[in-house]
Order: sequence, then structure tokens, then C-alpha cells
Amino acid sequence: MAEINTKSSLRILLASAEVAPLAKAGGLADVAGALPKALRALGADVCIVMPAYRMILDNPEYSISGVIDTFPVRLREGSIHTAWVRRTSLPNKSEFGNIPVYLIGESRVSAPSAAFFEHATTSTRIYAMEPDPYLFFDRAVVEWVSRINQTWHPDIIHSNDWHMGLIPLFSRQHSSLAHGLHRPKHVFTVHNLEYQGEFGHDQWFATGLAEDLYNLDGLECYGKWSFMKGGLNFADYVTTVSPRYAIETQTPEYGAGLDGLLHKLSVQGNFSGIVNGIDTSVFNPESDPNIFANYSISSHSGKELCKAELKRELGLDTAGHPLVIGMVTRFVEQKGFELIHAAAERLMAMNVQLALLGTGDPRYERFLVELCDRHPGRAAVKIEYNAALAQRIYAGSDLFLMPSRFEPCGLGQLIALRYGAIPIVRATGGLADTIVDLDEDPASGTGFSFSDYTPESLLNAISRACKAMSNKQSRDRLILRAMQSDWSWDRSAQKYLDIFETLSGRHLIRNETGKITV
Repeated sequence: MAEINTKSSLRILLASAEVAPLAKAGGLADVAGALPKALRALGADVCIVMPAYRMILDNPEYSISGVIDTFPVRLREGSIHTAWVRRTSLPNKSEFGNIPVYLIGESRVSAPSAAFFEHATTSTRIYAMEPDPYLFFDRAVVEWVSRINQTWHPDIIHSNDWHMGLIPLFSRQHSSLAHGLHRPKHVFTVHNLEYQGEFGHDQWFATGLAEDLYNLDGLECYGKWSFMKGGLNFADYVTTVSPRYAIETQTPEYGAGLDGLLHKLSVQGNFSGIVNGIDTSVFNPESDPNIFANYSISSHSGKELCKAELKRELGLDTAGHPLVIGMVTRFVEQKGFELIHAAAERLMAMNVQLALLGTGDPRYERFLVELCDRHPGRAAVKIEYNAALAQRIYAGSDLFLMPSRFEPCGLGQLIALRYGAIPIVRATGGLADTIVDLDEDPASGTGFSFSDYTPESLLNAISRACKAMSNKQSRDRLILRAMQSDWSWDRSAQKYLDIFETLSGRHLIRNETGKITV
């Protein structure tokens, strides 16, 4: 049986398919790795549960326990798997950083195929394209919670994105969790509505669920069944990752077929948007070990050295003083690459250099390679996942480009602000919630934004940014204002905590000494 910390406090179990720094493929990992620390700082008792990827188990940097529990998990009829649980923790970079992380894996002794999650030897391989790994994991989480219910019963299970979408449903169906004083309340967070975990009806048998759940009020979604629908229909409360995106998803343009359901949840008072934060202990130019020179708000001269060394690393020309525009992103249509493709040659006619990092759609990868070949020394792209290089691009860039077609929240613009790289964004979703256009509000502007999804609007925003950055005084003021922006998790974690407290009926109260009690 798992040994779990017992505190007289609001107990929260966060479930996620990726958690930084243990396994990271995108921004979800940063959220799942940072929010628990912020909640603990507010007085909550937080644990994390995630899949036991091979890349974590094989990493000597992490101290991982032996197996602390095993139990059977039933999927489809006659299909019984053995789940096991091991324990590690998030690296303790602050007094609130030592968060317990429970890893759930699967044992197969005689089966011909590899156990679930054994394929995940790198961050780029953690996701599977079939439902079984996530059906197994979601059921295993619920079964495990029922087994620890007597020693550490979570008041809240916070499931993140479609991979965890069936945890609320399986929990409602579990005999020992469906009733009683300690039935967990479920919060489900949508990180990107475009990815819903949809599978055909021919795979419904894999769920082990009754056919009467294959309907609009269950998991059915336009002739398929969806993990996302499970989270939306069976959680007690649904959030998404910015207030603007919560509004946008209730429209046909951004709702990905679920706008009607989300509008219904909103009217019922069960859906809202909370903007993501960033872990300021990780994204910190004063102490970041991955950048060429550390710098701070009071003295950001080291940023010039970061820029010069980044140019050398990427093979960009070091002569002259062109502005470096950075991008760290997935090379997909959502991120605005239609616009970049259409505007590329006009962009390269400006006095700028491009520093790009990411992977994605092969046609955009080819386009970027060909662009760099046509403009050697002016544009550089690295088609790879490289977290350390990403930090150096943030630190070495003057401007940071995010012209997204839609953006649930975005973390890149928040990290860029922290490192003094001025964001250029399309005013959508979380980008609109977090970046104030300098020309619209000179007193508090932190970047540049545009609304129309056209190459001309993109180029106009870049031109305005270049003009503002050409004046040293205005540039220094803008960089200072950007670096002073507070996008830590403090405010957003409190908003999550408010929801958790309301659902659970358990409230954290500070006494006269400042200590948090229940």
C-alpha cells in the first residue's frame, strides 16, 4: 500500500500525462510541474500521479522507490492488466518544490507486446495513438485512489487534458468512490480543445463501458467517442487555461464541435478560464544555468552577451545590429505558420534575424530549412526538441514571435517577458489576456499584438516592434516593464484553490500567526 503524507489540509491529486521536468513534450508539463508547488505554498496538500515512462525510470537523476503497490486493472471484457505504483518527487528547488509524484506502470510477463509506457524513452515519444494506454492509466488511477482512500483520501482529483478525461467517469462508477463522505470531487482542465482523444465506435469495446454511455450525454462525439467528452460531461467543474479562450471555445470558430456543451457548462456556472503561470524558479535569467550570461531587472546588460553568443551558436551573422526574432514552438498551422510562410520574404527584407526551434509538420519544417538556405546568416532553424537551447533563444532574442491562429494560453510569451524578449502576438486566447500592445497603451504596454489573421497584419506588428526597439531609451523601458511583469503562479493558483475549496467544502484559513489551518 502506498505511504502518503497525511496532513489536516485540503488534499489535491493532480493527474497529467506529462510533468516537468520528469517528462516534457509541451506546455502541459510546465503547468503540471509548477501549479502543485504554488498550491502547496498556499497551504494545500498536493500529490501528482502520472504514467511511469521508461525515460523517468531510467534517469539516474531521480530517486525512485521500489514498487509500493500492485493491483489488477480491468479494461475490456476478459482483459485484466497488473498495475504497479512507484514514488519519486519533483526536484526540490524551493521550500515548496518537494512534491510527491506517483508513477503508475503496467507489468506484462508473458504478453507478446511491450507494457504500456515502455516505448517512452524520450519526451518526443511519450504519447500513444491508441486508447488502451490511457484507458489503463485512467482506470488505474481510480483503482489506486480507492486503495489509499483510508489513509489519504483526495478531496479533489484534478485531471489535465484529454488523456485524463475518463478519470471522472471511472471514479463515478467505482463502487467505493461513487458514494460516501470521501468521494473526490473532479476538476477537468482543457489545455487545447483541438486534441480530444477521439476514437471510432469499432474501438468502443476497449473502454469496457456499457453501450448506453455512447451518446451525447456520455462519450459520443460526431460518430466517435472522446476522452475529452468524458472530462466535460462527468467532472464537477471544468476549466481552461485562459479567460479569453474560455469565451472563444463557446463559439463555432474555436469550439471544435464542443462549443454547445461548453456554453451549457458556462451557463450552469461550471466552466471558466484561469490563465496559466510560469515557474519563476525555473525560468529565471538571474540563475538559469543554460544561458550564456545571467542578468536581472536591475542590470540586464548580460542580455547583450546572450544575444551575441546565440548568434555564434546558430551561425547567424555577427556584424551590424539587426534585431533577433526568436520562436520556440511547434511548427504547425495553429502557431501561425500559414502567415509566416506568406510573409517570409517580406520579413527577411527587414533588418532582422530569425532564430527558430521546434518540430512539427514536415511541410513547415521543409519551408523553414529552405528559408534558411536562401538567407544564410539571416535565419537559422533547429528542428529538434532542446530545452536548454530554448532558454538561450529566450535570453538572446530581442523580440519573440507568436502569431497563433488560436492559442489556449501560451507559455512562450510569458517566458519571453521574463527574459526581456518582447512578444509579438496575435490577440487571441491567452495571448490577448497576457500581452498589452504598446501602441494602444504606451504606459503599460508589454509587447505588440494584431487581430486580423493576415500576413499584412503580422508584418505591420513586426514593423511597429522594430521601430520601438530602434530607440535605446524606449527599448530599455520596454524591456524593464516586460521583466517586471508578474506571471508567476501565485494569483492563478489562488483561483484554482477557490474552486477546489468550493467543491470540497474544505477551506484553508490563516490564523492570527499566519499559519494555514483547515
